[in-house]
Amino acid sequence: MSSGAPQKSSPMASGAEETPGFLDTLLQDFPALLNPEDPLPWKAPGTVLSQEEVEGELAELAMGFLGSRKAPPPLAAALAHEAVSQLLQTDLSEFRKLPREEEEEEEDDDEEEKAPVTLLDAQSLAQSFFNRLWEVAGQWQKQVPLAARASQRQWLVSIHAIRNTRRKMEDRHVSLPSFNQLFGLSDPVNRAYFAVFDGHGGVDAARYAAVHVHTNAARQPELPTDPEGALREAFRRTDQMFLRKAKRERLQSGTTGVCALIAGATLHVAWLGDSQVILVQQGQVVKLMEPHRPERQDEKARIEALGGFVSHMDCWRVNGTLAVSRAIGESQRGRPKWEKVSRKPRPRVWPAAHQGFREAV
Repeated sequence: MSSGAPQKSSPMASGAEETPGFLDTLLQDFPALLNPEDPLPWKAPGTVLSQEEVEGELAELAMGFLGSRKAPPPLAAALAHEAVSQLLQTDLSEFRKLPREEEEEEEDDDEEEKAPVTLLDAQSLAQSFFNRLWEVAGQWQKQVPLAARASQRQWLVSIHAIRNTRRKMEDRHVSLPSFNQLFGLSDPVNRAYFAVFDGHGGVDAARYAAVHVHTNAARQPELPTDPEGALREAFRRTDQMFLRKAKRERLQSGTTGVCALIAGATLHVAWLGDSQVILVQQGQVVKLMEPHRPERQDEKARIEALGGFVSHMDCWRVNGTLAVSRAIGESQRGRPKWEKVSRKPRPRVWPAAHQGFREAV
């Protein structure tokens, strides 16, 4: 594929004029901090959260809430970041929730020893977080920080989803043009993130990946210098986190996924399984990736080398069960031991490939 010089950026959208009005309306609608007996303006993310899940889950809560109220995206992301950061700097031990007795007694099937997981009460944490968000909004009503008013490239994004014959939609997508603001990144490289996660066996894994892959990528110190490594580690880390959650809550779903991180004039693509992304550049389709499928010769050889097998039943399957060769999750659907070390995401980098990039996911 060829790469060319970056075209001029599309018009910037700052939302600076809308910011004061949005904060005024928000504080009018919520004139005081929530009391423990007050209903939450959002649904708590489950009953418990592990410490490692807090950042992603609370950011998701804030972005969903602020987005539903039509907050300018840079403001929503900056507000979410500030409120999450402030809460994470406090002592969260007051939200600690002891695991159920059966969870403590449950034997760990993994050979590796794992540190004890600290679980926090999601309902109480969500309420405290809303109050923190309310306090930040009150402070910013007087003086909005520059980061929340900064100009941002305007993206034209189209999203379409089809449930097909499944009872419920099991897929999730992410459209995050304000990546830097959400994670407090202050370097001069503008970043936007888009992703699709194709769930199976339930929505839990896809929903989890849609919340935590980009959060884990942003946590990686090497993100500015090695986005490939950061995305690879983000997929791996998210899988580990979800497997722990799946064990606690007896979840059985899985998800494939593909994401695009646009950093400056470079498009970085990472995928896991048979989820796909294509680039349309000046009306021409540019192939960016080769999806992981069990029937691929290199995938088949990799699986067999690790002690598994690929066979054709109604479709190509791994060990006679899994219709995908790589996925996040699949903790209780006959996932063999060897698969735990075999599912590595495959990042690719395409310099200047995003010029003419319009449909992001």
